[in-house]
Amino acid sequence: MSGPPMSVPRRRLRRGAVLTLVFAGTLATGAATGSWGADARHGLPSGASAPRAAGAQDGRRPAPSAARPHGPAAVASDRWGGVYSAREYQGFERALSGEYVGVGLSVRRLADGAMEVEGVERGGPAARAGITPGERLRTVDGVEVTGRPVTDVVARLRGGPSGTAGTGSPVRLGLVRAGDAAAPEGAVRERTLRRERLRTRSVVSGRFRDGTAAGTRIEVASFTRGTGRAVREAVRAAGPCEGVLLDLRGNAGGLVTEAVTAASAFLDGGLVATYDVRGRQRALTARPGGDTRRPLVVLVDGGTMSAGELLAGALRDRGRAVLVGSRTFGKASVQMPRRLSDGSVAEQTVGHWRTPAGRTVEDGGLTPDLVVHGDPEPRARAVLSGLGPGA
Repeated sequence: MSGPPMSVPRRRLRRGAVLTLVFAGTLATGAATGSWGADARHGLPSGASAPRAAGAQDGRRPAPSAARPHGPAAVASDRWGGVYSAREYQGFERALSGEYVGVGLSVRRLADGAMEVEGVERGGPAARAGITPGERLRTVDGVEVTGRPVTDVVARLRGGPSGTAGTGSPVRLGLVRAGDAAAPEGAVRERTLRRERLRTRSVVSGRFRDGTAAGTRIEVASFTRGTGRAVREAVRAAGPCEGVLLDLRGNAGGLVTEAVTAASAFLDGGLVATYDVRGRQRALTARPGGDTRRPLVVLVDGGTMSAGELLAGALRDRGRAVLVGSRTFGKASVQMPRRLSDGSVAEQTVGHWRTPAGRTVEDGGLTPDLVVHGDPEPRARAVLSGLGPGA
């Protein structure tokens, strides 16, 4: 695109779009391929179309280096801005509803640029074809993907750079078994899959017991529609004296309204974050009635970004949780969508959000209360146990 997009009235977009799509730039990148995350542990399944974050499903965990706008053109001088075709943006909105068209494959980019299959959706096309985590993805429809941005790879899994393929369309994958990374070209096996409309589970919860530590573990992969309600239900279902381990690792964000609803599960009203839009200050507040006494530990890492950071920062600043893991990604920018005359949508950064204590995470991220190198979950469970039983 040779210049900035032409400005047109915003009235054709929903009035709630500002908050709903505050973190669209981050979410979309991962969604575009049908999966989330190049380096993050979680993500949307392969093939979500969209204008999420680095890494993706059809790439699952976003890697910071991969978190870049996926649309045809980035808005000039705007790191998180982008311009998306009408079709891409429709796919993005489907992804925010937990739906995507893809093959149920998540990938991540390794340090040497290789694409590794990180996750396979149970019952999806990739699983039925016998593809397993750890395999290297060499080609998509004959195009070498090693060294490419995760967002580009997921876009191809989703339906090509233009996102024109849909349900039932074929995609040819070239794969190498785990342990055969140096295999010659002739050792690459090909599998042709057909894309399907799939649904993601943004929240997975369950009980755990580890020695003297016991509680409920709630893993939140992304903030799609219904995620906040699912977190609240998981907290209500926890045992009467159990602590909660809230896993936000690899969470690349999503709908800010869902992050606020999730915060409401642990807060009795009050401030969740403040943000500015073109200099005007606004506040996001929790609903009253949350569980304020149950012990809470939040797991974070470099794939925790945007709305995931907003939730983690709010719970810590409000004295509600202990953060364990590694420094988060650092994205506090606010995007606003704008419909263009040709039906495409431009997203431009218009401001930044801050934690209840007035801190910004932009670029610097959140530093956990307890920094852990390696697997942080055993330490997190020990911390949870030390916080004592809930009321």
